[in-house]
Amino acid sequence: MIARLRSFWLSVNASYWFYPAIFSLAAAALAFFTVYLDRNGLAEWLNEISWLHASRPEGARTVLTVIAGSMIGVASTVFSITIAAVAYASGNYGPRLLTNFMQDKGNQLSLGTFIATFVYAVLVLRVVRSEDERPSDAIDAGATALPGFTPQLSLLVATVMVMIAIAVLVFFLHHIPDSIRINTVLKGIGRRMLEQIRYRFPNERGDEEPSERDEGTPVRADFSGYIQIIDFENLDEIAKDRGCTIGLRQRTGDFVHLGVPLAEISGREPDDDLCDDIRKCFSVGGMRTPTQDLEFLFDEIVEIALRALSPGINDPFTAITCMHWLAAGMAELGNRDLDRGPEQETYDRERVKPLNDDFGHFVQRGFGGIRASAAGSAMASKKFIDALYSASLGCTNGERRQRLLDEGRLLVEQARTTLKGPSLIELEDRLKEFERTILDMRD
Repeated sequence: MIARLRSFWLSVNASYWFYPAIFSLAAAALAFFTVYLDRNGLAEWLNEISWLHASRPEGARTVLTVIAGSMIGVASTVFSITIAAVAYASGNYGPRLLTNFMQDKGNQLSLGTFIATFVYAVLVLRVVRSEDERPSDAIDAGATALPGFTPQLSLLVATVMVMIAIAVLVFFLHHIPDSIRINTVLKGIGRRMLEQIRYRFPNERGDEEPSERDEGTPVRADFSGYIQIIDFENLDEIAKDRGCTIGLRQRTGDFVHLGVPLAEISGREPDDDLCDDIRKCFSVGGMRTPTQDLEFLFDEIVEIALRALSPGINDPFTAITCMHWLAAGMAELGNRDLDRGPEQETYDRERVKPLNDDFGHFVQRGFGGIRASAAGSAMASKKFIDALYSASLGCTNGERRQRLLDEGRLLVEQARTTLKGPSLIELEDRLKEFERTILDMRD
């Protein structure tokens, strides 16, 4: 249940309706509150401030009508621009980046601000009474000494909200083009990747690799989709109550379907109730999310690099930027103990054993994913070797540095089938220099 609730929250967080809905409810509550103050004479002191220029009913109606009409128009335009930007980014950088833009708080809060201002103006507009209109009740009749009813405080608040909306509009007009710049996109993914690495593997200056898992009786899936959330805490409670050990066979982000083993149980024979309880700890959906899924962030960078190196685009500079962030990630991984699972503080690793991945797995997932494409570009292939070298500087042991060197050798071997002449010679020279550096580190 917890896994499903967290998965639902992820979908809500990546929607364009949640914040506008919350802001609209808050604006409605504010409108009723300020109108209440106006009706009960608690805002009469505003009429004594000369520079505020108390409004008459017709003027208030005109102002509120203009505010409501302009805000709903701006909200529609903002939504159209956002969808156009999302479509552009998804088409150029990859569909998996759609979630990043949907989760962008700048877009969500901007849209919510404009809609909330519209809602507030409409609700205040309905209570404005002209001089020739009769009051609806005694409270309305005694609300102000002036003819008609003009909610001065509510009108002032509406004006302030418009000023805020204008500032948000200026921010939005800067934010949208900045958010779809490729360097900004990669910076966001790269920083989130580094944060996830530091959170998941907090022990620095270590070189521990994942331990072997115990074999057991498999628990197979009876559903299909991408694993979005695994409830490790509930799995730990199940293992503790049933006196068994649960070894995961899948990680967050893997696609499962009927018959695929989710976990293996050792220490006791599983019954149907135990298997059902374990299955409930897995929340699946139609797409991957970065929560608990470190590989997803690597895959996003790899996807951008592959598109940049494709013959149709041929943008090696974007691919080089991707390599820089991959090198930063590998340097962080190479400096840490990797014998940890996601959300390790919520369960006992002796009872629940996640499917951990060693340093070589991440190298293959990152650099290995773009190796073949980088080998076909003279510029990208040389920067590939440079990125591997820079990543090796953060590694704490020779085995991890050797794994990076092996990746460089595979690249050169691949490049020999596509490059020739001076470009290939320069690439081989860089590899030899890399090999000498690794050898010197051993000494």
